Amino acid sequence: MTDPLSKDATAGDIARAVMSGKAKASAVIDATLKRIEASEPTINAFTDVVADRARKRAQEIDSGLHRGPLVGVPFAVKNLFDIEGLPTRAGSKINIDGPKAARDGALVRKLEAAGAILVGGLNMGEYAYDFTGENAHYGPTRNPRDPTRMSGGSSGGSGGAVAAGEVPLALGSDTNGSIRVPSSLCGLFGLKPTYGRLSRAGSFPWIDSFDHLGPIARSVEDLAVSFDAMQGWDPDDPACTDRPAEPTAQILNDGIAGLRIAVAGDYFARGAEPEAFEAVATVAKALGATKTVVIPNAAAARGAGYVITATEGGQLHVPRLRARPQDFDPDTRERLMAGALLPGSWYVKAQRFRRHYYAEVKKLFTDVDIILAPATPCSAPKLGQTMMTLAGVEMAVRPNLGLFTQPISFIGLPVVAVPLQKPGGMPIAVQVIANHFNEAAALRVARHLEKEGVASAPAA
Repeated sequence: MTDPLSKDATAGDIARAVMSGKAKASAVIDATLKRIEASEPTINAFTDVVADRARKRAQEIDSGLHRGPLVGVPFAVKNLFDIEGLPTRAGSKINIDGPKAARDGALVRKLEAAGAILVGGLNMGEYAYDFTGENAHYGPTRNPRDPTRMSGGSSGGSGGAVAAGEVPLALGSDTNGSIRVPSSLCGLFGLKPTYGRLSRAGSFPWIDSFDHLGPIARSVEDLAVSFDAMQGWDPDDPACTDRPAEPTAQILNDGIAGLRIAVAGDYFARGAEPEAFEAVATVAKALGATKTVVIPNAAAARGAGYVITATEGGQLHVPRLRARPQDFDPDTRERLMAGALLPGSWYVKAQRFRRHYYAEVKKLFTDVDIILAPATPCSAPKLGQTMMTLAGVEMAVRPNLGLFTQPISFIGLPVVAVPLQKPGGMPIAVQVIANHFNEAAALRVARHLEKEGVASAPAA
């Protein structure tokens, strides 16, 4: 059994040790806070550490006040989640001057109800409009597997903290790929659930049509247990489904028998570095997947997704753009201003196309249960890198790290990012995509790949 005080311990390792009495929650938190203090000068994943709160809760656990499947597990959250007593930064300079949160966000409360211990808030791209993990106000989160490289965004602090072994579990948000991109660049497991599956109450919004919240971890078990703990209808989020909770941890090891698995072709088989396609081929071979399917109009879906993102995001931030334009990252400000000026007719057309695309993609799931696709078109670029060459074409780094994630977010399909480690190189992940509300199938596939040694997410 892995030492629950070490950076290699998973959430499952820690919970089992605390539950059995082999470890004290207070000792786990002390070790966690020491690791954070030692790692942060290099990684820069945390913007807020709530050490006193964490120690107090650990003491309560040791006295028998709290139990649950995540008992004693330290976790941290992207700083767009409300943390009681702190301003909700959302990666911005402006929000620091806002009111302090009156209570924790819904998912923070649910994880603590399962016994977990919040240790802080994590760095992120400004207002989540980012795929790089570079923040103009708080500095970049560096990739723990190579600190000269990007962690990915916008949940870059979540990826960095988990990959560095600072915490075994973190929450992020995924609008167009912001859980899956850091999971790929940092070599971690990440879950973007079905749109509406988990409550977004108590988190700073970005694009209401696309926003998802979910976990990043170093094991599939940790994804499943935390996902199960966070399920359930929440009237405070109008998009949250009232669908009953459907536990996944208990069926993780059911294997892949009976699952029909295919590889996404066409759009998802071009325009990237060979390493992205090699990763998909490795996963497909391990799963015995030989069928190829075409997700129709994926490029158009990405374009329409950009229109919706730009329009909703621009309109959301108009008051801040008017009042404090100088306090935005100039790059973010320019894109938000452009979005605020887009014609309304474009937005309407994009939403109409979205309904069509939804219907077309849903047809695919009559014949398959899982679709495999690259998570990112390349492994982690260098910090500060603005351009990259993919398939002989030079393009901007920031928008195009989401090349393969955006067409999936567009209709809210659940995805598990499955990381492949490359000896002597940087990791890269594969998207395991399932039909709406079938997170269980995607997690089963990810767990099978983990058990077979194809996918893994060790601490850096």
